[in-house]
Amino acid sequence: MVETGPKKVQLSDSERDAFLNSVDTGVLSLSTPSDEPPHSVPVSFGYNAAQTAFYFRIADLPPESKGELDGRLVTFVTYGMDEAIGGYVSVVAQGALEPTTGDETDTEALAGLEGVTIPFVDIFGERPADLSFSFYRLVPETLTGRKEVATEL
Repeated sequence: MVETGPKKVQLSDSERDAFLNSVDTGVLSLSTPSDEPPHSVPVSFGYNAAQTAFYFRIADLPPESKGELDGRLVTFVTYGMDEAIGGYVSVVAQGALEPTTGDETDTEALAGLEGVTIPFVDIFGERPADLSFSFYRLVPETLTGRKEVATEL
């Protein structure tokens, strides 16, 4: 009998896009000064495969709680079991956040935002309707996806 174990391999673009369109939560890690750990928060997101862009609804909190977000370098991670692939999948995106509201927002960002659904995930202890949110886009500078596949040991 041949034993098998997990091996991680790269996702194809179509596998990555299918997975990202099947999940809606992940962890967004915001850059901080080098002597501090990253500020990581659970977030809900939408993904636009045509733009290879992630869209986030982020609660407007005082700047001292997370700092300025426009242009902030971030790492976004989402993962889960993918039944179509038959194993665990993870996607890591890195780049800078850009706002999708305001006068300088380009038409492409607005069009991309219209094409995604971002669920409300209540982690605040207040009704989401009582909070204000801003929308941000991440067009990753680097984007990697891995999948688990069975291999012989």
